[in-house]
Amino acid sequence: MSPSQPPGLSCPAQQTPKLDCLALGCCLPWVTAVPGGESCPLVPEHWTYPPFEAVKDSQGNIYARGAQDMKCVSIQYLEAIRRLKAEGKCFARTIHLTFVPDEEVGGHKGMEMFVQRPEFKALNVGFALDEGLASPSDTFSVFYGEKSPWWIKVKCVGSPGHGSRFISNTAAEKMHKVITSFLAFRESEKQRLRSDTGLTLGDVTSLNLTMLEGGVSFNVVPSEMAVGFDVRIPPTVDLKVGAMLAWPGPGGERARGCPTHTPLHITSTEESDPWWKAFSGVCRDMKLPLKLEIFPAATDSRYIRAAGHPAVGFSPMNRTPVLLHDHNEFLNEQVFLRGIDIYARLLPALASVPALPAEG
Repeated sequence: MSPSQPPGLSCPAQQTPKLDCLALGCCLPWVTAVPGGESCPLVPEHWTYPPFEAVKDSQGNIYARGAQDMKCVSIQYLEAIRRLKAEGKCFARTIHLTFVPDEEVGGHKGMEMFVQRPEFKALNVGFALDEGLASPSDTFSVFYGEKSPWWIKVKCVGSPGHGSRFISNTAAEKMHKVITSFLAFRESEKQRLRSDTGLTLGDVTSLNLTMLEGGVSFNVVPSEMAVGFDVRIPPTVDLKVGAMLAWPGPGGERARGCPTHTPLHITSTEESDPWWKAFSGVCRDMKLPLKLEIFPAATDSRYIRAAGHPAVGFSPMNRTPVLLHDHNEFLNEQVFLRGIDIYARLLPALASVPALPAEG
């Protein structure tokens, strides 16, 4: 199979490739599962084992980049589908696996574009499964919404001059005010999370200074400096927070990169909802304790929800430390194999949801 011509999609080699796999279905709107199509960079010298050799230690832990994000779930989907096909199963709804790139850097050339394409509309999606996170406890995390990523760059313009003088109204002084304001908000959100045991990271706005730009020489006071912030705003938070963070500060600072509108898209977890009833019913039958959360970062499911389709983020990895993007990322083989069993039950349940009133 050529990656430049995946089945069912028109995707010239110069474009970002997408792969769609079809299995086991009929004519009702389909169930789609969205495993990631990429992994993050790494520093090999910080790993105990070679990060691309999938070494299994004496405890059954498999060390590899992507062991938690997202090679694990991709393989689990495929193995569950293989098992169901071998058993000759067929359901009311078709199951699609869509391997879409670019998620790690925002999904703008991947899922964001794909949901606008006629090929996506032709999938006739009814419900989507996307990635979740590992859980160190016995519970399994299920994400019914996620934060909006706001990447803000503030440019400060001031008076230049020689480094030996006390220049007034400098870009650095203005930047200091901006940074102080942003980090004060960051500290308030951090303390709110610490003081309320009922909150998770997905319930508060996270903010980090991630970029600093400016200067050409040690002895020259720069006329321009810039600072970048990574802000993640939960769908449950008043969007006025975003307006506050994006203000054009005193003295000519200019912010860019902050969206003007972030719609609220949350998937129903009410037992009256047919999709959630099917999902949670399997978990009850398999005695899988669930913890409902807002995803603390961003995944491709936000684009699927924005397109009007319910989506849940779920990775069957409990009793596992969260190590995605970290050194020594691993997944225990028993947790991995159990995940296949879980998907082999979840996918049929979702693909067997009867026709909904809106589906005619």
